[in-house]
Order: sequence, then C-alpha cells, then structure tokens
Amino acid sequence: MSLTARSDAGPYAPALSAEVRDALAAHRPVVALESTIIAHGLPRPRNLRVAEELEELVRSAGAVPATIAVLDGRARVGLDKAELERVAEDPAMRKLGHRDLAPALAAGASGATTVSATAFLAARTGLRIFATGGLGGVHRGWTETQDESADLRLLARTGMTVVCAGVKSILDVPATLQRLETLGVGVLGYGTDRFPGFYLSSSGEPVDWTVESPEEVAEVMRAQDALGGPDAALIVANPVPRARQLDPALHDRVLAEALAACRERGVVGQAVTPFLLDHLMRHTKGASLEANLAAVRGNVALAARIATAWTAR
Repeated sequence: MSLTARSDAGPYAPALSAEVRDALAAHRPVVALESTIIAHGLPRPRNLRVAEELEELVRSAGAVPATIAVLDGRARVGLDKAELERVAEDPAMRKLGHRDLAPALAAGASGATTVSATAFLAARTGLRIFATGGLGGVHRGWTETQDESADLRLLARTGMTVVCAGVKSILDVPATLQRLETLGVGVLGYGTDRFPGFYLSSSGEPVDWTVESPEEVAEVMRAQDALGGPDAALIVANPVPRARQLDPALHDRVLAEALAACRERGVVGQAVTPFLLDHLMRHTKGASLEANLAAVRGNVALAARIATAWTAR
C-alpha cells in the first residue's frame, strides 16, 4: 500500500490491550516482548509455539506479557491470541525498526517490531522492562562501512531496562561496548563479570558492574530515577547457561567461515546480519538456534522477576 492510499487519518497513538492497560493502572508488573523473533527469527510453526511459551514464562512469574507489533497501521502493545497467530503466520509481515514506525502507521501497514521499535513503543506507553535475545551493535569493519545498529542510539534516549544476552556475536563486541559507554547506556552483568556473547556465555569482554538478583537490578533502576538527567537504557546482560551455549570451538570456526563467505559473495549492508545468522544455523545443524532460544527464555524469565521486584515498592 502506498503512503497516500489511506484516506482516514485515524489515531496513531499505541493501543494497549485491556490486560496491559489494567496491569499498568494497578501498578502490576509488565514485560515488553518484541515480535521480530516471532515473524522473522524462527521457522513456522515453531515460531507460534515459542511466542506462546515466552508469554507463559512471564505469566508464571506473576507478570503480564506485552508483545508488541504493528497491525493495520496501529501499534499494538499486548496481543490477543488471534493477533499473536497473525504475526506468526502472515508471510507478508514486515520488519519494523524505530524509523519505520511512522511510515507503517501512515500506510496502514503491518509489521513485527525490532529492538529499537519495541523499546520506543514500550517506553511511549509507560512500560519499563523489556526482554529480548541479543541487541544489535557496531558491525565488523565499521571503519569502512560506518554500519551500526539503530538499537544503540534509540537505547541512548529511552529509559528502558533491557534484559538481553549481550549483542550478537557476529558483531564487533568490543566496539559495541565502547559505543554504549560513549552514549551513556549503563550495562550490568547478571551474575557475571564478563559481557555475554549471545550464543556464548561469555564474549571475553569485561563489564564494570555485576548484580546477583532482580532486587539489585530494581534498586539500580530506582537510583537511576532518583538521579534524573538524560534518559538512557539500562542493559541487564544475562548469559545463556553454559550447558545450553553453542560449543565455543564450533561457534568460532563456523563464524570465521561465514565471514569469509560474506566477503567472497560481496554481501554488504543490511544483508550481512541475516546472511551470517543463516550460515550459523545451517552449519551448526540448528545448534545456534537452540542456543538463541535458551538465551531468550532465560532473559524473559529474568525480566519477569525484575518487573516483579520493580513494582514491589
């Protein structure tokens, strides 16, 4: 649909589900969840089963899940069963970053939200805690390409607490950590003094601050609010359990092969990340996908516990 095809202006404010709206009004814990992993990150029909499983993980911890997507030109914060099924099953579902939201709303389009779009919409509607798999970051070869994920700048001006398994290991992890420092985004290692490596429990890079419980994270959030100043995200870097991580030797070998294949085929720009992730999944025989899911499950469960601690006082 072209941007001029929609005749009615319509409200562009995000629409909260009744469950999310009631939870916020009652100061009950709510966890924002992205929808890109459902629409674009997993094969069908497993993607729907995982989406339902993640929402149930939030509920089992006493919190309310708020999966976020854009449907027919309206941002939805909290999806019902039919809407969740639509995100999982519609092959025309677009992938929407923060910059895509306004055109998508104006065009009446539908799409799954990435980290940047989810964090923006969550903050816009009063949510504070967001769980995802891995963040985007600074790409390898940045000095030549200037390629950096929109996640970083958005998080630098959005006061969300984001639970993740670090940044994708296909990226330049040291450069990403430096960029987060420059942008003033806080990073906490959850039970670790090493920054997680998404598929791996550790990237080998140190973190300055370690917390050991959801209550400690909530206390950092309270201190952050009391200090005031510019809004910036707080990243809670939660490593995938060592027993569930991708074998490090296999990871390093396959990633090196994937990077070489990328150069040989001239893959550049936005095509790099999906190419590398697909190569990893195929050449690890799906082991990278299982490590990814283990990380996401752990992050969602932890985010629900943090949300409960956050609303307890």
